[in-house]
Amino acid sequence: MSARAVTDATFDQEVINNEKTVLVDFWAEWCGPCRAVSPILDQIASEHADKIDIVKLNVDDFPALAAKYQITSIPAMKVFQKGEVVKTVIGAKPKVALVADLASYLA
Repeated sequence: MSARAVTDATFDQEVINNEKTVLVDFWAEWCGPCRAVSPILDQIASEHADKIDIVKLNVDDFPALAAKYQITSIPAMKVFQKGEVVKTVIGAKPKVALVADLASYLA
């Protein structure tokens, strides 16, 4: 299972109203580090599908949502629980570092 794309139309349903913890990857096509972190997030999504949903939001396609969540540099990942941002991770990291950042949500 890989991370799926969300839009401004599906964001509330997929993220805000989701019972599970959700990581939103704010990214763009032209962003090299975003492309580097994408397969890592897909791996985490498949390995921890029971604990966390991972979705991607293209900041170029949905700038209003990016602005709402104060995305000023990408890749930026925000962890949501019960509709609230509980953690922010900025920048591309190796899998071991991302898993460590997310450990409390994957346990």
